[in-house]
Amino acid sequence: MSRRWVEDHSEFEKQIGYARAVIDGDFVFVSGTTGYDYVTMTIEPDVLAQAEQCMRNLGEALQAAGSGFDEVVRVRYIFPERSDFEPCWPIFRRYLGRARPAATMIVAGLLNESMRLEVEVTARVKRSEASNSGA
Repeated sequence: MSRRWVEDHSEFEKQIGYARAVIDGDFVFVSGTTGYDYVTMTIEPDVLAQAEQCMRNLGEALQAAGSGFDEVVRVRYIFPERSDFEPCWPIFRRYLGRARPAATMIVAGLLNESMRLEVEVTARVKRSEASNSGA
């Protein structure tokens, strides 16, 4: 199976040279995703609102790649402020609780100070999708 890309055609993708997600074999690797709302072109200041939007953005990327939250096997949470992580647990559990992926939380600065979190996931392509593509 050849490598395929999911692109959202953002300026960052063009300037930096990456894709929203890469499908390689049976796996989908989704780039770090923030709580930026691409419909309104805004980012809410509240970390919980950003976490919800971030998970919606991840869901769209996973769906475009033929996957979904139940197929996530690895998640990395990145927070500039460690105290913002725990309040987001119920949101993460709602989206990833059935998959129970291996997880890591990192405290690090992000590209823009308005970004309160970034989440990266690795998932398997859904079985029916993998079967249809010849895998």
